[in-house]
Amino acid sequence: MSSDTPPALLLAPGAGAGSDSAWMVAWAERLRSLGRVEPFDYRYRLEGRKAPDRLPKLITRHREAFDQLAPTPPGKVILVGKSMGSRVGCHLTLQEGMAGRVAGLICFGYPLKAAGKSGKIRDEVLVGLRPETPILFVQGTKDPMGPLDLFAEVRERMQTRSELHVVEGGNHSLQCGKRFLKQAELTQDDVDDRILAAVATFVESLRSDA
Repeated sequence: MSSDTPPALLLAPGAGAGSDSAWMVAWAERLRSLGRVEPFDYRYRLEGRKAPDRLPKLITRHREAFDQLAPTPPGKVILVGKSMGSRVGCHLTLQEGMAGRVAGLICFGYPLKAAGKSGKIRDEVLVGLRPETPILFVQGTKDPMGPLDLFAEVRERMQTRSELHVVEGGNHSLQCGKRFLKQAELTQDDVDDRILAAVATFVESLRSDA
């Protein structure tokens, strides 16, 4: 990614909400300080359905949104996602014809451990990421879907450069409880500012890598 070219950030939502949710709107606005931001919705949301499509359909829609960023040059798009959107973005980078087209990945609350009884570990796609696709994980310490000890183990097996920004007291949406914030003498805005700073540093590192 050229150092004089602002990146394009494709912002994917989680399973439970669309691009018009308060979280997505707020983070789209914050990320615009770093480059062009394009939020999108998966097909099931556009059709008014609550249950997400299966992974192949999610990937297809993610790629459609990616292709709509044209004429953004190859290698100058960063895939940003919340929860499910971050996982689908990882899968997209491994699809045929995608090599070299993504500068990096930013995952807000990557769902490494599936919710519910299965507790399936979703590490295969992470281990399979190409070395030229660095990734930043932003994970809360109180996120049951992203145990930090599990992340440490998975990151050791990954081929690409991975970074981790830990949100102390943060839940799956990186929100901190009022009691924690009071004890830490912080506001949620302070927490979000720290997250944005970590994201900005990561984005700058992608420019240096180019």
